[in-house]
Formats: sequence, structure tokens, C-alpha cells
Amino acid sequence: MNQRKNVAVRVTLVSILWNLVLSGIKFAAGIYGRSAALVADGVHSLSDLLSDLVVLAGVHYGSRPRDQSHHYGHGKFETLAAIIIGLILLIAALEIAWHGGLNIYRHLHGKPLPGPYYITLIVALSSIGIKELLYQYTIKAGNKTESAALKANAWHHRTDALSSVAAALGISGAIFLGEEWVLLDPLAAVFVGLWVLKFTLSLLVTSVNELLEASLGKEMDEKILQVVQNIPGVQLPHNLKTRKVGHTYAVEMHIKVNRNLNIVEAHDISTRVEEALKSFLGKESFISIHVEPLEDAQER
Repeated sequence: MNQRKNVAVRVTLVSILWNLVLSGIKFAAGIYGRSAALVADGVHSLSDLLSDLVVLAGVHYGSRPRDQSHHYGHGKFETLAAIIIGLILLIAALEIAWHGGLNIYRHLHGKPLPGPYYITLIVALSSIGIKELLYQYTIKAGNKTESAALKANAWHHRTDALSSVAAALGISGAIFLGEEWVLLDPLAAVFVGLWVLKFTLSLLVTSVNELLEASLGKEMDEKILQVVQNIPGVQLPHNLKTRKVGHTYAVEMHIKVNRNLNIVEAHDISTRVEEALKSFLGKESFISIHVEPLEDAQER
């Protein structure tokens, strides 16, 4: 658990450093270079920085061991952190789309819209590469540690990279196609906002379902039943209940065994089921197996 926490903290601290640098540069270049798209991109990078801090808190509290008041550990803190990141992204997306749309409205009603400078394009292109590298770095750590918060933060990096792509396209059009195309810059900002909004809603639905203890889904439940059915002595596995607890899984189920077995033999079968599921789902999984006697009419 400590190794998992150390990986998450190290990755997030690297992310904090780069997001500090990027948000500052984007804001400065966007304001100086007269680019609404780059300022919007800077808002996104700033929201990345806030989400990094949320991840640190979520990993810190989520890595605590089980205690008397949290029998399944503190993994839901990471789920909560992922939801907070989603809400930050949601606010950032609406902010980006609103300001881009406002600039379009003002321009269409006669307010001049100044074109961006070349420096804004350089910054946007640089941001694409840096944020994509941060995504790859963070998603690798998220998959390794099975941290929902790290995975959510990785996708936050990816959305920032894509928002920089949109910003770069809008800025390029505004610079190279002439004054009549200057509207491409705020249009790119609106596109970025709407794209981030779509991803954010998907992230929030997944995280909220996990917090509300939704099942792991039909496909995963079928795989779990298949694992159990392949264990000698197990018959008619049923009453399966599954859920996710942070980065771990919780499984409860009933199995039937030959009614003529003694309690030690029935317990051994239950232990083999538990070991097989932990091998499949991870050694930190919470497995609860209830053994029932098989009726004569149910013999296979």
C-alpha cells in the first residue's frame, strides 16, 4: 500500500510542477498575445493544478488501512477525489465555452476582435507535447496502481492536450488566414469547452455510480461466476453481489456444496473460491463466500 501511495504522490507532484509552469505561461502569452483560446486553455491548465491537489488528498486518505469505522478501508476517498476533479473540470468547461461564446457574440455585434500573436501559437503547440507526455506518465501509474483518482487526472491531462490542439488550430487560422478568420480563435475556445464537458459528464457518471456502489457490470459478474464454476466441488454459485471500493473490489456470493461434506471440507472449498477470486481481482479484494448444502434434487 505504501508503494502504491508513493507512486501516486510522485506522479502527482511532477504534474503539479508542470501545471504551475504551463498555466502561468498560457495566461501570460494569451493575455499579451490577444488569444481567447489560449487564455481558455490556461484556465484548463489551472483546473489541472487544482485536480492535482485533490488527487494528493484522495490518495493520502484513501491509502489508510481498515479501522473500526471503515471495515472496507478508505478507498472511497479516491472515488470522492475523482468526483471533485470532475466537478472542477465541469466548471472549467463551462467557463471556457462561455467566454468563447461571449467573444463570438460581441464580434458578431460589431465589436472588433484583435487577432492573436505568433507567440500564442508557439505556446499552444508546446503545451500539446508536454500534456500528452504527462497523460502517458500518469495513466501508466494509474493503471499500475488501479487508482481512479490518478486515471481521472490522467484524462484531465489528455483533455488539456486536446484543448491545446483546438487552441492551436484556432490561433493558426486567425493568424494565417487573415482578419476575416479571426473568429476561429474564440470558436476553438467554445469547441474545447464543449469537448471537455462531454468527457467530464462521462467521468462523473462513472465515479458517482462507484460511490453509490453500483455493480461491476454484467460482463465482470459473468467472469467472476466463470472463475468460481471452474473450482472443483463448487455447484450453483448464486446471489452474486459486486462493487468497487476505491482501487479494490468487493464480492459477496453464495455457493452450494455436497451436503455430505464435513465442515472442514466445505470450508476448504470456500477458501479455494476466495483464493481464486483474489488471484483474479487482486489480493486486496474483499471476498465473502456463504456456503449452503446442495439438495438431492439439485445434484448435477
